[in-house]
Amino acid sequence: MMSRKLIDESREGYLENENSPFLISNYGYGKDSVKVMHVVRNGLVHTIKEFEVGTKLKLRSQKDYLEGDNSDIVATDSQKNTVYLLARKHGLKSPEEFGILLCHHFLSKYSHVEEVSIHIEEYPWSRMGFGTGPYKDLHNHAFVFTPTAIRYTDVTQKRTEIKPTVISGLTDLRVLKTTQSAFVNFVNDEYRSLPDQHDRIFSTVVRSSWQYSTVTGVDFDYCWNKVKQCILNNFAGETEKGIFSPSVQNTLYLAEKQVLETIPEISSIDMTMPNKHYFTFDFSKFPKVVNEVELKEETVYVPVDKPAGIIYAQLDRKSDQYVKSKL
Repeated sequence: MMSRKLIDESREGYLENENSPFLISNYGYGKDSVKVMHVVRNGLVHTIKEFEVGTKLKLRSQKDYLEGDNSDIVATDSQKNTVYLLARKHGLKSPEEFGILLCHHFLSKYSHVEEVSIHIEEYPWSRMGFGTGPYKDLHNHAFVFTPTAIRYTDVTQKRTEIKPTVISGLTDLRVLKTTQSAFVNFVNDEYRSLPDQHDRIFSTVVRSSWQYSTVTGVDFDYCWNKVKQCILNNFAGETEKGIFSPSVQNTLYLAEKQVLETIPEISSIDMTMPNKHYFTFDFSKFPKVVNEVELKEETVYVPVDKPAGIIYAQLDRKSDQYVKSKL
């Protein structure tokens, strides 16, 4: 779905009908939810990639809107066919590379296309394996759907731009830890009912997006996995003792900071962490049924996801502070 843009008072780049008191301030069209799978059969070992692709084109003229003249329209069905044809010709590697390829194709093939926007989600297939550790035997041609997090990218390019803008991200990364999290010393006034929490369950569903400063020589698969690992490292810490979180805000910032420190190709990153609460059930009202002293190592919680606190931040490199981020 095309997002709504705020009115730009400069009207720069607008096309309008001189005989009308109105103007079209934002427009475009395309094909959504084009599902494509690419299979490589290298002897006995097979490899798969499955994407869901959305294409959007913005044409130089608006005569299709203003006059009902369809002569410049590249049909959405043709856009769908292009996805399959380019996948067959070039294969599917990373979502980012395929998005860049589609942008280049539409701009070079059709001189009246002014802007291309591509959205791609990758379906998280992993090779099926049996056994554990270094002795795990990976299957040659069987895969399992493992939606730990959903990977996506948005690639846009205007005809006047030398290179495309690539914004990648992940969604639905749900994590939880049962200790090493606190929330204390916050504003204490007449509106407060929440007590200090010195040891609590910390759970969230992470959504993050980041913008690349270059698209040349970038290993997009490595970068995506590294961002995910930075998030998990700063949430969980090392395996035995973990890492202490004084707030969601601090954990979020440390994850973003590590991303920018370790991946120089990323110029800006934003992240959202909504609270997924787990409140302790009050068993004090049921002393004849449950003895809290006897069961002190065990606790029952009530999961509550609404209403939820929402914490977010965007971290930019200071060297890029005058470059407008598109996140």
